[in-house]
Amino acid sequence: MTVKVFIVDDSATVRTVLSMLLEEDPDIEVLGTAANVSIALRKMEKQWPDVIITDLEMPGMHGLDFIRHVMQTRPTPCVVCSSHVGHGAAAAVDALALGAVEIIAKPNVGLQSFLEEITQTMIASVKAAARAVVQQPHRRDGLVPVKAERREAPAPVVVPRAAGHRAYTVIGIGSSTGGTTVVEHILKSLSLDSPGVIVVQHMPPYFTGLFARRLNDLCRITVKEAQDGDEVLPGTALIAPGGQQLALAGYPGHLRVRVYDGDTVSGHRPSVNVLFRSIADIAGEKAVGIILTGMGDDGADGLLKMRQAGALTIGQDEATSAVFGMPKVAMNLGAVQYQLPYPGIPAFLQDAIHPDVK
Repeated sequence: MTVKVFIVDDSATVRTVLSMLLEEDPDIEVLGTAANVSIALRKMEKQWPDVIITDLEMPGMHGLDFIRHVMQTRPTPCVVCSSHVGHGAAAAVDALALGAVEIIAKPNVGLQSFLEEITQTMIASVKAAARAVVQQPHRRDGLVPVKAERREAPAPVVVPRAAGHRAYTVIGIGSSTGGTTVVEHILKSLSLDSPGVIVVQHMPPYFTGLFARRLNDLCRITVKEAQDGDEVLPGTALIAPGGQQLALAGYPGHLRVRVYDGDTVSGHRPSVNVLFRSIADIAGEKAVGIILTGMGDDGADGLLKMRQAGALTIGQDEATSAVFGMPKVAMNLGAVQYQLPYPGIPAFLQDAIHPDVK
């Protein structure tokens, strides 16, 4: 199936280079480009795309308002291609809350060479976005929920009881395409006495810090971007910084994280596999591992290692995954004990870590 793409960006360089690079792939067709939202909407009405690539800081209607409009009227997967500094970066994180499935960070200089370098990443992101089911984001101030027009009304969530209660010390979460709202949903449910949480969300550098600050404003627990040596404490979630690897270190009773400049693993830095393998080695049966929506297979091997070490392992189900890649591979490997729709994960966790609290 050919993926039809429309590009909205006020930079002629971005429009020209992205169009040329994407169309080198035989499975992608660029329907058109536009320098602003008004032109884009007129052109797209003639033939609606499967995926929209959009900047945010543009003349006329802002990119956030554009995404909000698209999600309200004709929900379509959006890939945000935005600056990694200033207001553009903060807006990109808000775009994820509105339903955008991916962020590509644009540099301020060397734009053409950068776009050429990330051709394969952009192609993979577009194809993953085309497969994504647009999720209805959780409402926050100023952001209008998406109308869930692309999926049938969900069935009632039936949450199984977690077997084998034990004193868990750490929860590891791995997430990629379409997973930011799911991570938010889980972290918002946690209480101050919940085990420490470590999250690997595939996201470019700088954006992870903004993501952590946004979550900290929304959650009861403390959420911060991880720094080397941070302790894993109850009521705290550490977000792996983009562009670096993160692993669990220390010993029972004094867990901390190691953040370092390592090579990519499973195609990613940070890598879910790096985190999950270290949790299996350090925390064993005292850990919970959760693998969420995303393309590829990052985290699947690590989750299997966690399960083999006695950890409780959870995978997001296909129906609620924007892209059923990482959870599917983990499931096929036998790494997943419980496969759950994401709305049911918080209640399941509550039962597992606080079995006597109802």
